[in-house]
Amino acid sequence: MRLDGMHHITMITGDAQRVVDFYADVLGLRLVKQTVNFDAPEAYHLYFGDEEGTPGSILTWFEFRGAARGRPGAGAVHTIELGVPHARALDFWEQRLAEHGHAHHRPARDSLKLADPDGLSLELVTADPHNAPLTATHHAIPPEHAITGVEGARAYIGRPLEADAQLLTDTLGFTATDTGGGYLLDGPTRRFRWTYENTAQHALQGAGTVHHIAWHAADSDHSVWRQRLLDVGMTVTPVIDRDYFHSIYFRQPQGILFELATTSPGFAVDEDPEHLGERLCLPTQHEHLRTRLERTLTPLRNPRATANAGLSDAAGGR
Repeated sequence: MRLDGMHHITMITGDAQRVVDFYADVLGLRLVKQTVNFDAPEAYHLYFGDEEGTPGSILTWFEFRGAARGRPGAGAVHTIELGVPHARALDFWEQRLAEHGHAHHRPARDSLKLADPDGLSLELVTADPHNAPLTATHHAIPPEHAITGVEGARAYIGRPLEADAQLLTDTLGFTATDTGGGYLLDGPTRRFRWTYENTAQHALQGAGTVHHIAWHAADSDHSVWRQRLLDVGMTVTPVIDRDYFHSIYFRQPQGILFELATTSPGFAVDEDPEHLGERLCLPTQHEHLRTRLERTLTPLRNPRATANAGLSDAAGGR
């Protein structure tokens, strides 16, 4: 029984359209799902990833409209590493980010650092050759330069605890890669780098901060993982149906919120695969709120839909 890398990472934003413009246009990910927060249905929950919404490619956001910018600190993820096929692709991304007015710097040949519009730290890195590329289609991004999935994440801790290492290695199956807080989750199909870094800074949740990280568990193993976590003294939620996957949640010793999410049923359960992310899909429990939510949620402009319409118009005019 092994976790298969990361499933998704969820952030907070104060402006959903700004997130869509950056991730679905500048970075070229696919807007996979427009839905709402299960616990706060007045807030968007947006999912971005590859063409199919494959675990390992998924980044998601809760929009709490107008939220002030937060600050990463102890007990919080502070940087997300996105893969590119090779170091040469970073030349393309330097140019694209500059053209769109996004500051960046390249500390090494195989690394490009930047921040998203909310201030979240991102790093483009060459992908692990073990990881199959999970790419999206974008009219302005050549396939050979497209982002290939999420490769790793770095989190702040107040001080190293033996319980942190034991949870990762003894319970969840990570391997320590060095003495400086680095770990590798080597799953059946995907690898994921996870790193702890010390800080004295306190975290402040808000726009630009990470809410939680989810690890990818096989459907058949989910209940076994829950029991394993309970057996080592973790406080774990019951299994929760999130419509697109099933989840359990717990906090690791430093307070970082971990989730184990299943593969099934996937994002095509309520939309045709060719039209993922094109309409508001509500959790079953909130479908009765549709009229109100469609009136109060700010309609989103999907850059992909706009680009496709433009290409169709151009083809029709030839």
